Amino acid sequence: MSVVQDKYLIRVSDDIPSLEECNTFVSDPSCGAISSFVGITRDNFQNKKVIMLSYEGYVPMAEKELKKLCVEANEKFASIKRIAIVHILGDCPVEAASVIICASSPHRREAMHCVEFLIDELKARIPIWKREIYEDGDGESVWKENVEWHEGKQRRVMVKVER
Repeated sequence: MSVVQDKYLIRVSDDIPSLEECNTFVSDPSCGAISSFVGITRDNFQNKKVIMLSYEGYVPMAEKELKKLCVEANEKFASIKRIAIVHILGDCPVEAASVIICASSPHRREAMHCVEFLIDELKARIPIWKREIYEDGDGESVWKENVEWHEGKQRRVMVKVER
């Protein structure tokens, strides 16, 4: 596990901690709230049967950017005690977790808003790419771009082109 300053658990790997492990990391006796988000692979997209997602990324850069994001979240939500943010690389079958985010704080509101901020910003800024693999017999797959909202506008980010 990559732990930064005992305040952040950050990991981008083919083997990520479980939700329980992330919750345990962020747990603190001074906190009455732990908020979490788990992103899982769904089995469909636009009438196509998805059999798995596959993720790629440059781990040192992704983890460095996740640390910056955690620091930013801590500045924005001052009462946050600890944050765990982990993302899988490689294949992620249907119903498996690809990303887990947990945050603890003395009260629920900051923990909930922090987790929402973290997942939105992760999708918009962190260099991790996703390929959807479909069950259509010929191994069809599509690299997906992240399109996220920022300041009320939809923006395109992180596009990986296959050549």
